[in-house]
Amino acid sequence: MKKAESPVYLLLLVLLLALGGCGKGGGNDGAENKAEKPNLQGGVSTGAAAEAEPVAFKNYIEKGDLADIRKRGTLRLLAPVGISEESLPRDGLPGSTWRELAEKFARSRGLQPQWVYVQSFADLIPALREGRGDIIAINFTRTKQRAEQVAFTRPLQYVRELLVTRTDAQRAESGQPVQVALRRGSAFAHALAGGSENAVATEQAGRFEIRYLDEPADYDSLLGGVASGKYPATVVDSNLADALLPFYPELAVSETLNSKRAIAWAVRKQAPVLVQSLNEFLTGEHLIAEQMQERPLRDWAQIKESRTLRVLTRNHPASYFMWKGELMGFDYDLLRKFAEEQGLRLSMVVPGPDVDLGEALNAGLGDMIAASLTVTEARREQGLSFTRPYMEVQEQVIAAKAVNGADNTDIAGMLTGAKVAVNPLTSYYDNLDQLALQQNQPLEIVAVEGATTEYLIEAVANGEYPFTVADSHLVAIERTYRDDFTVIGNLAGKQQIAWAVRNQQPDLLKKLNGFLNAKYRGLFFNVTYNKYFKESKRIEAPLQERLRSASKLSPYDPIVKEYAAKMNRDWRMIVAQMYQESRFDPKARSFAGARGLMQVLPRTARQMGITDLYQPENNIRAGISYLQWLEDRFPKRLEFDERIYFTLAAYNAGHGHVRDARKLAQSLGKDPDRWFGNVEEAMLLLSKPEYYRKARFGYVRGREPVNYVREIRNRYLGYLSVARKERLENQPQ
Repeated sequence: MKKAESPVYLLLLVLLLALGGCGKGGGNDGAENKAEKPNLQGGVSTGAAAEAEPVAFKNYIEKGDLADIRKRGTLRLLAPVGISEESLPRDGLPGSTWRELAEKFARSRGLQPQWVYVQSFADLIPALREGRGDIIAINFTRTKQRAEQVAFTRPLQYVRELLVTRTDAQRAESGQPVQVALRRGSAFAHALAGGSENAVATEQAGRFEIRYLDEPADYDSLLGGVASGKYPATVVDSNLADALLPFYPELAVSETLNSKRAIAWAVRKQAPVLVQSLNEFLTGEHLIAEQMQERPLRDWAQIKESRTLRVLTRNHPASYFMWKGELMGFDYDLLRKFAEEQGLRLSMVVPGPDVDLGEALNAGLGDMIAASLTVTEARREQGLSFTRPYMEVQEQVIAAKAVNGADNTDIAGMLTGAKVAVNPLTSYYDNLDQLALQQNQPLEIVAVEGATTEYLIEAVANGEYPFTVADSHLVAIERTYRDDFTVIGNLAGKQQIAWAVRNQQPDLLKKLNGFLNAKYRGLFFNVTYNKYFKESKRIEAPLQERLRSASKLSPYDPIVKEYAAKMNRDWRMIVAQMYQESRFDPKARSFAGARGLMQVLPRTARQMGITDLYQPENNIRAGISYLQWLEDRFPKRLEFDERIYFTLAAYNAGHGHVRDARKLAQSLGKDPDRWFGNVEEAMLLLSKPEYYRKARFGYVRGREPVNYVREIRNRYLGYLSVARKERLENQPQ
């Protein structure tokens, strides 16, 4: 078995890159993702190709939106000379940088990233507006003056502006200004000069003398200059200070100039589609990154204490998929029952398609694997233990309907010299390789990277490949709603399907085996099994209409996109919330009088000047506006993803109850700025008299907002997994 050559933090970075569709795809079905997986680090060229001299980039003028940029095939990312290699840690994405994130966005949209450098910060906005670049994708402060010239994305984070001096610096004499070194064009100059956006700075106007640096200077140059005594002081954002100041023990933060500066990326005002695409990407990245964080390797006691079971899975019909906003799948339904009986919440984690699930499990990205996984010795060598098998399958050879020879017993003869298309990361590939060794004229294995079973069956039915291989239970699912392919025979032997845990999780393994022993072939198991693999009429609609494209999620997508874009929100998150509120029923009405798609109360809408909430556009506009109003009530220091979760909780339970829960969480020693595992736990307690009697806003049915936030997040992440799968299958092979 090939071992990963990188430490766990690099695995996390690779996972994030894979989620954006930058790397090569892996299988999503049955016997997928065997333990021996090539080039985990990905994206690194080797051999002669790596030594080839790159073609020099010749810039051009382009002032259009995303469609015009796509015609060029290149996304130009603007940065000043001197900071291109700075590693800027960003909340929610451990080990990543702004640079990597911007390049990942470009590739996720099918574009080649190209960095374009200007001489100073002052040149960034002119270069953008003149069409010499497409995005200012650096640690860029959003100010009122800049917003008049360019369009900004949703804030990536809020930071404090910190004045940095030497620890032994003498305080300036009364009336003597402090000289502060800044790059020309820096937004800090506005604060130091007492700009109107900053009340603190206004009081301090005249205290500072700005020394502009026209030459390229990165943050290390500025901090190093202060440390050496070349400059008396400089200003840095708090996110950079946290990362850089530990390397300069001679320096200290002498004061905070501004505590609520928004960091965002900028594009031309004439590019609203590009802004919307960036907001969608950034929202998805933050929420995925939060879900994909490395966690402690846990057994049953720790899982029970957290009350959440994290399950690594794949997006395909046998395990986990979405139909009309509902999460479904054989593995999902079984585990939902298990979690319910054990008093656990279920969190489904869908890594990138070229991430080995065993490696992800060993890295702490989940507690178990449930992905229609085939039991193999290679996976046992990887450190996995399997539950008792809950299914036995055969690997079946698939051909187009017109091909004769169905149920051929001489499958080796049938495939002699033939081409068979499979995903190279599945055990199908190994079994075909062994079969080829037995043939005088070996079959040719066509490796289709990233292909799912359903994709390959579709390709075979359309004549793109003569044959493919699939597990029999996946074939059974495909046969419930299509008849344009045939099974010509089985490969030798039978395969067992099971769940997997780490070897160091004996208690979890025991619990899962106890559940399977109790349910296997019982009423619940049989009904669930028949639902997906036997009763074609019952499952035909969900399977045939399951979400395969994230481009259309609801009948109201155009309206949602319009108003979400105006508020710099990801429209897919709004749709996920809309389904939770009304199941897309524009006439829905709650017992409390909330109305329409987003279940807005009439008095709330009236405060925004909106009436007729049964009219979809009015209701959506009111719901999104109310979301923005709620978000503005929370502290700016909250991280990107946490602001989303707290806003959703407030939409459901009210801002006052969320405020109570944050105060209670802090009193219990939990983090009041984090929802999952912290404030959500306090929210549950506010339904108990000993807690709600002390709360300002009193009793709340805490389980409702807790479930509300989790279900919307899970649905949204489901949308993202469909989008990643769709991009992968649409890549040219």
